[in-house]
Formats: sequence, C-alpha cells, structure tokens
Amino acid sequence: QVHLVESGGGLVQPGGSLRLSCAASGSGFRFGEMSWYRQAPGKQRELVASITDGRSTNYADSVKGRFTISRDNVQNTVFLQMNSLKPEDTAVYYCKAWVFTMLAAVYWGQGTQVTVSS
Repeated sequence: QVHLVESGGGLVQPGGSLRLSCAASGSGFRFGEMSWYRQAPGKQRELVASITDGRSTNYADSVKGRFTISRDNVQNTVFLQMNSLKPEDTAVYYCKAWVFTMLAAVYWGQGTQVTVSS
C-alpha cells in the first residue's frame, strides 16, 4: 500500500516563502510523475507543478518564476518551494503520484493548507 503525506503548509504573509514536502511510503514500487495540485474554496482543483522521474518539470503560468518543484528519488519525496507568495495562492495543496507495480495507479495525499494573508 502506498501513502502520500504532505507537510509544510501554514500561514505566511504576502511575499513570504513556504516549502511543501510530500513523502511517499511503501516498498517495491516505482514512482513516476509526481505533482502538486491546489484547490481554493469554491474553485476546481488545478495543477500547480509536476516533475517526471527524469526530473522534467512543468508549471502553471500563475506560479512560473515563483515556485520550484523538485524530487528525491531515493527518499521518494517531492518538494514545492514557494516564493513571493500572493493571497491568491491560498488553497489546500495536494500531492499526486503515479505508482507502478504490476499496474499503474494514481495516489493522492490528504492535503495541506497554505494561507497567504497579512
């Protein structure tokens, strides 16, 4: 069984920074693309950033130049460094991972709240 556990959310002032982590537990699996999504109140969940196991990255236009996604393939952990945070970045942030065993499956974390407010 695979579990994704996010951490690092919290309250930060506009212009501040946060670093989110998502640790994937489980043995005998290969982790493919890992992503961060977010969902603000009353809005649909949206892709923030993704990174392949070869470390190719993709970002939403709204976070380009401010957020950086990275991963540790040994620890099966994905990170999201968020700088120059804006109030509109306020949302619950979710980690998503493709996991390969005999089949391919998608797993989601439980989410971590990020609030940007003065």
